[in-house]
Amino acid sequence: MLAIIDETARGGQLRSSAIWGSMRGAIAEDGMLKIWGRTTSSNVQKVLWCCAELNIEYDRVDHGGPFGGNRDPEYLKLNPNGLVPTVIDGDLVMWESNTICRYLCNTRPNGERLYPRDPAARTHVERWMDWQLSVIGPPMGGLLQGLIRSTPETRDPAAIEGARRRAITAWEIVDDAVANQPYLAGQALSLAEIVLGTQIYRWFTFPIERPHMAHLRIWYERFCERPGFKQAIVMPIT
Repeated sequence: MLAIIDETARGGQLRSSAIWGSMRGAIAEDGMLKIWGRTTSSNVQKVLWCCAELNIEYDRVDHGGPFGGNRDPEYLKLNPNGLVPTVIDGDLVMWESNTICRYLCNTRPNGERLYPRDPAARTHVERWMDWQLSVIGPPMGGLLQGLIRSTPETRDPAAIEGARRRAITAWEIVDDAVANQPYLAGQALSLAEIVLGTQIYRWFTFPIERPHMAHLRIWYERFCERPGFKQAIVMPIT
């Protein structure tokens, strides 16, 4: 049985080439999926929720943010962007969270329920994964920066209000999409929800005024009590 190891004691400070080399060797030997990234990162959260839904066990190392390590030369060899997550599966090194989620679904026996094999059915999932990056991500990122990551002295009310309005326009699209079906891609939870999970949790958690969107709220409530969602997504926003 593989065990989940949360290596917070190391704080993600993997500063030594020798440490990186020994860890990569251990990965190759035990076959355990390895995830570098702090749990408060929205992109790490996508991968962790996906792992929970697919019953994938993994080792995770706190990395990035307050734990640092992003610009370590050895880390940049794995992920030249210096961002999290970085995931290693055997000899394969991956970055970009949506790509990682697709890979996990494609390589695990039960992945089809989140990411259909049929090309036509897959488009209904893929479009929301792309939409998450291009449409809802920017205004939600603006709200995160303005509400959480700024001080009262540096906060820009006009920028926050602009991001809030753009987010409303985007969430109205989701509200319409789930008016006549339970999930974005149809009748079942999919990667469309997985990659939007952090964003919708933050939308209903940020201290802002939100217009009533009945379908959006019902859609959110369908999955917000899932164990994987609660474990990976529900936590203080930083």
